[in-house]
Amino acid sequence: MNYQTLLVEARNRIAFVTINRPDKLNALNEQAKAELKQAFERLRDDADVDVVILTGSGEKSFVAGTDIKELTELNSGSGRSFSEGGQAVFNLIENLVKPVIAAVNGYALGGGCELALACHIRFASENARFGQPEVNLGIIPGYGGTQRLARLVGKGKAMEMILTGDQIDAHEALRIGLVNKVVPQAELLKAAEELAAKIITKGQLAVRTALKAVNATHETSLSDGQTLEARLFGDSCGTQDFKEGTRAFLEKRKPAFKNK
Repeated sequence: MNYQTLLVEARNRIAFVTINRPDKLNALNEQAKAELKQAFERLRDDADVDVVILTGSGEKSFVAGTDIKELTELNSGSGRSFSEGGQAVFNLIENLVKPVIAAVNGYALGGGCELALACHIRFASENARFGQPEVNLGIIPGYGGTQRLARLVGKGKAMEMILTGDQIDAHEALRIGLVNKVVPQAELLKAAEELAAKIITKGQLAVRTALKAVNATHETSLSDGQTLEARLFGDSCGTQDFKEGTRAFLEKRKPAFKNK
């Protein structure tokens, strides 16, 4: 499928999705959000893809925010719909049945930071910068930033970033747990691809079940989460992959998972 704001390619069971608006620092507009939704729906159902890597075009920016021209047209009613529309796209990414790795290659501000937060794992280049600067425009984050950021880095640090609108660099993002790893710009995609390749060697039924269980921590109590975990663990024990994995371990060989 041809996209106007994205580049999508797949190889070795990894899909690479690149937001491609370099003249706008890859800022999200309505078309980009619609195409992200289309692309991730297709990747969700693509049996030849196990992991997705999401990045931005060029070396300056992952996503530098939302297209400000579109924001200026909002009022209280359309603003709520605008927020809900973006949340729906980012929820699709977070709840995808396949791991999504953000390769943050520069600015991840506003909606860009929120997009990275919706991914399951975040790698950053050394020049990456993160921030939720919406208060500088007289608004608040609207694509899940007030919720995901606090859950990831803690309420206090999230409050500081959101209330000041200040940016942080990649190493501070690593220190507070916002990203998993920081690498030189030239090594970013390679590092993300190596992680994706490692995940692909695992039993994909187990990977997808683990995603579901970990994502549930945002919405359940510890007790309810453990109940879900026990049910999903039991389901995993009934798979052919479980039998193959344990047999391979005892036989001291690599497992040949069939995703069944």
